[in-house]
Amino acid sequence: MWAVSFMVSSFRRGKRIRKGFIRALAATGWALVFCLAALRPALAEDVIRLRYANFPAATTFPCVQMEKWAEVVRERSGGRLEIETYPGGTLLDARSILRGVARGQADIGCISLSYHPGSFPFFDLFGLPLGFDSARDAGEVAWAMYRKYQPKELAPYKVLLMFTCSPSQIMSSVPLSSLDDLRGLPLRAAGSLSDVIATVDGQAVSMPMSEAPEALQKGVVKGVFSSWDVLKDYNFAESCRYGLTVDSSVYPFVVVMNKKAWDALPADLQHLLDDYADEHCRWTGDYVDDWGRQAVAWSEQTYGFELRNLPDSDRARMAGLTAPLLEQWKAKAADLGLDGQAVLDDIFRMRDELKAGR
Repeated sequence: MWAVSFMVSSFRRGKRIRKGFIRALAATGWALVFCLAALRPALAEDVIRLRYANFPAATTFPCVQMEKWAEVVRERSGGRLEIETYPGGTLLDARSILRGVARGQADIGCISLSYHPGSFPFFDLFGLPLGFDSARDAGEVAWAMYRKYQPKELAPYKVLLMFTCSPSQIMSSVPLSSLDDLRGLPLRAAGSLSDVIATVDGQAVSMPMSEAPEALQKGVVKGVFSSWDVLKDYNFAESCRYGLTVDSSVYPFVVVMNKKAWDALPADLQHLLDDYADEHCRWTGDYVDDWGRQAVAWSEQTYGFELRNLPDSDRARMAGLTAPLLEQWKAKAADLGLDGQAVLDDIFRMRDELKAGR
């Protein structure tokens, strides 16, 4: 009997111990749940989210570089910096981005300086023929000139990045083989490129790139003065079956950030963005140049696109015709307190050094 009584007593004590253990385990579990719930807002606050507005279609190079930049920034910040991207004017359209960044509607914006004629006199120079034959070189030089001269026109913003399209070429719905073929020809051209077209007696029609496909279909313009990548990005090759290589001006692009948003970033994240800038600008230049070559090949295969080179005699003639544009810019540079010839000398020296170093 004693043995049986002991066994029953032990079983009851074990049952009570098990119940106590289960209750303690449950209490600990609920405590963890409440702790995690309390921590969640704090963890969320550690992630900084910035809105990045861009205006062209998502497949175009300004938006491809945006996505690449956002991805690398996210990775290198360990997820602390999240960039919400808005391509295709979904947050701000092309002409509203600069004002929208200043007002805080977007934290970051990518702008084409050619869409703001007269607002960026220093960088109007890069809309003129400077002898670049690649976006990589043109972008590196533009970025270096910004850092050296710190033009006041961009002082209201934190400049994150600068790059260019590849040199402008002629894409047309009619065959072209010489400068004479450009006389009276209506071509979509923006900013300083309009002045370049005027020097060869062409007819420049200024409009956002997004409006050009419809203008081509309606015959408002007979072609486009831009870089080769637009042949595929905007399917211009469907209307423009002929190309003329002239290696003319580039379009500068600048990625700007709201100053207050920049100042609010922790110092280590500011350093991260500054340290990554050179690398990203070079990546963008290489991407643009390669994409332009692919766009020409695609246009040839898809639409029978015919590409011709401007004869050397016409290249020399075009350089002579556009030379007064550089002299006009030098006069504007004097109004900015700059030695225009010294700026040009810096550009040509760096351009030639980059070419020699390939």
